[in-house]
Amino acid sequence: MATAAPRFTEWLSKEQVGELSEALRDPAEFRRHREEAFERFRQLPLEPNPLYRGYGYLAGVDLTGLDPARRTAPVDLPPTIPGAIRIVHDGAGTRTELPRDLADAGVRVNSLEELWTASNGSLATFLRGSETETDRLSALAATLLNRGYRLDVPDDYRVPIRVQELAILSRPHEALSVRRSVRAGVGTQLLLSEEVYATPSNTSDQRFYGSSIDLDLGERSKVAVLTVHAPDLRTVSVYRRTATTGDDARIAWLWNGLGGFRTRVRNQTTLTGRGSAADDLQTFYGAKDQSYDSSVDVTHRSTDTHAQSITRGVFTDDARGMSRGLVRIEPDARKTIAYVSEHAMLLSRGARSDTIPILEILCRDVKATHSTSVAPVDPEKVFYLESRGMTEPEAVRMIGEGFLAYVHERAPIAGLREILYPLLARRWEGKDVRWSADAYPTLPELSVAGTAAAPEWRFDTKLR
Repeated sequence: MATAAPRFTEWLSKEQVGELSEALRDPAEFRRHREEAFERFRQLPLEPNPLYRGYGYLAGVDLTGLDPARRTAPVDLPPTIPGAIRIVHDGAGTRTELPRDLADAGVRVNSLEELWTASNGSLATFLRGSETETDRLSALAATLLNRGYRLDVPDDYRVPIRVQELAILSRPHEALSVRRSVRAGVGTQLLLSEEVYATPSNTSDQRFYGSSIDLDLGERSKVAVLTVHAPDLRTVSVYRRTATTGDDARIAWLWNGLGGFRTRVRNQTTLTGRGSAADDLQTFYGAKDQSYDSSVDVTHRSTDTHAQSITRGVFTDDARGMSRGLVRIEPDARKTIAYVSEHAMLLSRGARSDTIPILEILCRDVKATHSTSVAPVDPEKVFYLESRGMTEPEAVRMIGEGFLAYVHERAPIAGLREILYPLLARRWEGKDVRWSADAYPTLPELSVAGTAAAPEWRFDTKLR
């Protein structure tokens, strides 16, 4: 692993925070919020829970020289997916493209600049829960907030909505910290993809990506959030994602880690509506000296709620992984069904992974189970494939890809395994996923449909 990093006090100064506030024309309310987040950044530990401080794998983080206020030219973009909302975050700022028919139907996308000047209370909604950082990197993301938007889908809009969000890091010492607030109205259907890429860099300087999203799901709404995390191997990233559900609502978190140097993911889903459900599905491929630190927290508060959390990682070279899955079933959450599954495959002696499933059950009338394992590739499976004419590397790769495909096949997005395979193949071959004018590794049009594991999760129409 990399050597220890310089002191975090060298990463960012109070003067830089003030310059960022001036550049973004922060309202007084948020200027105070930014300054308070900076103080938390200086005081909080990297890992608040002493039980997990030995598993964080954050050695080598050196964000000295961060420049969050600097603007650069916009990156080149591929054609827009027909009928989709496109939101782009890069060195030039945030750009949004909202189709006319969606705007006429009452769908609203307000950028950070528009929220700063709004007088209808939307700023308070946008910042709700933003002071809950418990670790230094999350507080740093709140301090550096320089991109964001509020998406509001009106009640009873029956046409499925596709949102494609792109974040492209294009220079050394860059800091993109994006915050989103999304409301899915009663009976609406939304598929949001968050894709994170980076342009090629010839330096070893690190860059920072912060991602925060808060979802409010109305009754009978269905939301799928697909994240493809594929920046270069010098990017330090921190994710914070929360969701609350109305009656009979369904949320699917789909996170796929393919790039980055140090990556921390924190998911918190609260099932407050009767009959609501959540799927939290994550895959990681770690090579060289990458590390992933994931924590999933699902709280059941109402009756007849269902949730599954499935995490699988493949690690080689000196890569590290750590995943924690916590399911809490509160006293009134009768007839709950919950499942936590965390498994990791190690392809080298230097790789390591820790899996920690936790069940906290405060109600008797429930069904809650968990499973976990960390192990190398089964030699009998390798031998079997070799006996069918494969070389050992080919056999190991097929087994590893199938291990991750178990998660993709349970996702409510049709053909997700095939869609993500080209990106996984590049990483397996030791190549970065690069954003350039002649190579846009973006997702195609997507559709959501039922699967063998979740046949009731179906939109029945192709998302535009």
